[in-house]
Amino acid sequence: MKLIWKVKCIGRGFLEVKEFGVPDTVKSISWSGENICVGVRKDYMILNATNGALSEVFSSGKIAPPLVVPLPSGELILGKIRSLRVPYPLIQTIVFHDACHLIKSNNAIVVASNNSVYGLFPVPLGAQIVQLTASGEFEEALTLCKLLPPKDADLRAARERLIHTRYAHYLFENGCYEEAMEHFLASQVDITYVLSLYPSIVLPKTTTIPKPEKLMDLSPDDSSGLSDDLETLLPQPSESDENAAFEFKKMSHNTLMALIKYLQKKGYNIVEKAAAEGMEEVVLDAIGDNFTSARSKKSNKRHGNVPISSAARDMAAILDTALLQALLLTGQPSAALELLKGLNYCDVKICEELLQNGNHYAALLELYKSNSMHRESLKLLHQLVEESKRNQSHAGEFGPEAIIEYLKPLCGTDPMFVLEFSLFVLENRPTQTIELFLSGNIPADMVNAYLKQHAPNMQGRYLELMLAMNENRISANLQNEMVQISLTEVLEWYSELSAQQMWDEKAYSPTRKKLLSALESISGYNPEALLEHLPPDALFEERAILFGKMNQHELALSLYVHKLHVPELALAYCDRVYDSAVPRLPVKSSGNLYLTLLRIYLNPWKTTKYFENSIMNLASSPNTSTQKVSSVASLKSKVGRKKIASIEGAEDISIGPSNTDTTIEESSEEGGSTIMFDQVLDLLSRRWDRINGAYALKILPRETKLQNLLPFLGPLVKKSSEAYRNSSVIKSLRQTENLQ
Repeated sequence: MKLIWKVKCIGRGFLEVKEFGVPDTVKSISWSGENICVGVRKDYMILNATNGALSEVFSSGKIAPPLVVPLPSGELILGKIRSLRVPYPLIQTIVFHDACHLIKSNNAIVVASNNSVYGLFPVPLGAQIVQLTASGEFEEALTLCKLLPPKDADLRAARERLIHTRYAHYLFENGCYEEAMEHFLASQVDITYVLSLYPSIVLPKTTTIPKPEKLMDLSPDDSSGLSDDLETLLPQPSESDENAAFEFKKMSHNTLMALIKYLQKKGYNIVEKAAAEGMEEVVLDAIGDNFTSARSKKSNKRHGNVPISSAARDMAAILDTALLQALLLTGQPSAALELLKGLNYCDVKICEELLQNGNHYAALLELYKSNSMHRESLKLLHQLVEESKRNQSHAGEFGPEAIIEYLKPLCGTDPMFVLEFSLFVLENRPTQTIELFLSGNIPADMVNAYLKQHAPNMQGRYLELMLAMNENRISANLQNEMVQISLTEVLEWYSELSAQQMWDEKAYSPTRKKLLSALESISGYNPEALLEHLPPDALFEERAILFGKMNQHELALSLYVHKLHVPELALAYCDRVYDSAVPRLPVKSSGNLYLTLLRIYLNPWKTTKYFENSIMNLASSPNTSTQKVSSVASLKSKVGRKKIASIEGAEDISIGPSNTDTTIEESSEEGGSTIMFDQVLDLLSRRWDRINGAYALKILPRETKLQNLLPFLGPLVKKSSEAYRNSSVIKSLRQTENLQ
């Protein structure tokens, strides 16, 4: 069969004729826009009048003939069909038995069968949406919402949100949790509404976020009773026995996993709003500070203190708190830790209890840190470190190094707080803690003052390490204080042994070794002040070093020789002074101190007596630091101005500010003394090149055998001869040059 398409133009007849083929006799036909609906056999077909495309719709049934009736709106009423709108997104089916006639009246469609007549009345879309939702046909209801007129866009959006919410409830109760959360997202309900389905998730109390409201109709002018019908679809509370299984299902792993995905999708916008709100508050606070400083005389109010709504932050707190709980309940502590490491608004009280009960200490530390609860965080770290020492738990994760790393960012903002919590690590990791203070630019005076008040036992250790790591960072006052601390410890040790009559001058405890090293290496302390604290009959080595710092070399050497009885220490002392003087003085003029040691060996009685008198003077005089100790060999007038045979390098020049006199007294005038002859010869043989040979020969006893002086005179004479010969050669060359 052929259908003929004719287009008539007024006054000119038909301008276009088209023929379309159909498979059989057309029993009913009707126009719908550019399409033609035809009933062929028992089927309905849509024929596109533009391109001739023919598509089947469905069958009219085995018995009923195809019936087509057009509606004024452009829709078609088909037998077995309720409504059809191009492009046919929704088909509603009404079954009639033996329907043989389909007739359109003014406001209804009449359907007649062999023994019955039916009237089909149009129902508003709003009512249809309600009916479909009530019957659980949520997808069809959502599709019908899209058919609402464009002018009702707000109404359509409101209804779609309501249907999405009902559909989400339906899916949730039937175990389709992820699909349910997708519809909750589409419904745009507050997260508190969704979280109300999880009674075991504890939420923070807020004043800006209202409780979840019941779903309500957003179009009060709708006469279809949408609100009343949908209200019956809300989940009604059930008895505890009946609801037990359902509550367990809600809290099952799958439900929580679906909730996590939902919260993560909602989280970005909510947290972003909260961060923007916080930034706005900071800006307003800064503006308020400037405004107040500029107009402080006119007003005492600060603009920055104007309260800002915290609704966004409260909502973010609810979201992050719920998300953290869901992650922990599903066994994802690492994800919970990552959440806390980033920007988050977790409620401290709720999350703290949850993390403590689950022993999630790393996450708990991040919770404290993100909320600037540094005191609580460091107390927990200290507890974990102590616990790891006892049972080796968390040994690899929580150690003193963790405390140091935590304190690093706080050095610049709160140095006193860092000092408070660094005492433990200063004892366990002293070097790293000192590096922490140095890298954080915490002044050494501040650290020392804090330790002196709160941890005096660590003060000396700190100063010692500071000096070893960076001497320039230690002031003279701190150096002096460090030496005094070490001296105090040594004096206490000395007092204990003296009380037990067990003191030995050659005993060296670690503290005494540390004191001796400090006295030798540090130059910023006050030796006169320290001398006043030393006992007169002990600690001679310390006293010798202090005398050396005061340039009282004779007293220092006397102590080494006559009190300590260690000539090697005396020789080493001379070598140190000589080596330090060489850069400043000529080599030939810097060996005077060796002559002083030589005189001490030759006159032991006199130098001992002189030392004892000097100690008495230092102990009795309050102005010890201003007194000068006279030389043992102060008899310059007895020698006169007698010329002595010159040996190369025999000039008499004193060293520094020492009061040692280089004038020599003949040893024959000192009766009753025991000469330390072996030490004299040893000194001469080992340091012949640093000693004024002429003076040394002058003060030696007359009975000294020349054979014993060969180790001294041999190299000395050889050197002098070489010098004389070289001088003669140079003199001859100069004369030859002058003659030429």
